[in-house]
Amino acid sequence: MTLTERDTLRQLAERWMALAQQPVMAERRRQWTALKDLRAERPMVLFETATLEHYVADDELACTDPFLREVELAMRWKIRHVEEVGDDTVIEPCYTIDWAISSSGYGVENAITQATDSAGESHGYSYAHPIRTPDDLDRLQPRIWQVDKDRTLRECTQLGMLFGDLLPVVLRGTGCLYVGITSDVFRLIGNDNLLSWLYDEPEAMHRLMAYLRDDRLAYYQWLEAEKLLGLNVACGYIGSGSPGYTSALPQLDYAGTPRLQDLWVWMESQETTMISPAMFAEFFLPYMAEVANRFGLVYYGCCEPLHDRWDSISMAIPKVRAASISPWCDMPAIAEKLGSTCVFSRKPAPAPMSGDTPDWHALQQDIDATLASAKDCNLEFVFRDVYRINHDRPRLRQWVDLVRKRVGM
Repeated sequence: MTLTERDTLRQLAERWMALAQQPVMAERRRQWTALKDLRAERPMVLFETATLEHYVADDELACTDPFLREVELAMRWKIRHVEEVGDDTVIEPCYTIDWAISSSGYGVENAITQATDSAGESHGYSYAHPIRTPDDLDRLQPRIWQVDKDRTLRECTQLGMLFGDLLPVVLRGTGCLYVGITSDVFRLIGNDNLLSWLYDEPEAMHRLMAYLRDDRLAYYQWLEAEKLLGLNVACGYIGSGSPGYTSALPQLDYAGTPRLQDLWVWMESQETTMISPAMFAEFFLPYMAEVANRFGLVYYGCCEPLHDRWDSISMAIPKVRAASISPWCDMPAIAEKLGSTCVFSRKPAPAPMSGDTPDWHALQQDIDATLASAKDCNLEFVFRDVYRINHDRPRLRQWVDLVRKRVGM
């Protein structure tokens, strides 16, 4: 470690802690908790910057050691977001590290091909989809997981010695637990088979879903048995950009070692939006529900519309506490279904915010339509999936300020 790296990270740690100790952070935690406890005091507002190109540029980083460079990037990113965006992001008074966990894979090679766009970026990609026929399902193998405790503890100790006197370093264990069953269905068999197998090879689809259900259950049970889980109430997000502050978790009998029932889980099924609600309920939802119901609370959804299948979802997964309301949702219809029983987690369309010039008229229309539809709901705005703003960072705070103006804050 160089003197420059040490000084850089200590300065960032000091700035991080100064932000975390501001009174507004405690107030935001309280208001997020009220929202996720289904007694919202006001609409909460977030703009997720994680996908933005060059939000922190490479030439801003001083550290050259790969691990310390990752830490520096994470710290600069969080600090910049809190200082510039002005949304309801909470910065905790600690730096967290999760266990370094890896797996053996499914036993089939699934090569990814990246695509480069006109700006030289590579957001687009495609998979090889190695499972081409039902017979190929025989190639799938149970996954095996490993945790590198030595590496994790070594890195935790290194950061603790570096800046722990300024900003405590905490080994959290795990953060957001994303299930992603149908995303793996797509990756393994491709979109054509995802559609056609429901008619031509229904038993094969049930077999694949059962395999992935068993894989996820085995993974989460392994995490629990190995005592690797971490409470995720206060982690960055527990589903599709949304934080998990709530007084409902951990459970009342929590004794200090996190269990599945003490945690949030994120369940979604974007890949089945073209499937009818009835076929979704037959082929996919039962397997997803078996995993989701092992947890304390569920954040459901991402980019899929929910209004036409919410009844079956809420019946199969009664622990759903927040639902992602994408631009493709019928907002009045889903708002009526949710009422005050579930958080209305609104995701504005990213296109009006992206590119050279924001479309402020369209953005205001979306805000007003959301407020009108969700007037009786526990509401949060979570703007995400914006990649390119051409270095125009002030527009992020402008959107936050616009939401607060329309809300009357």
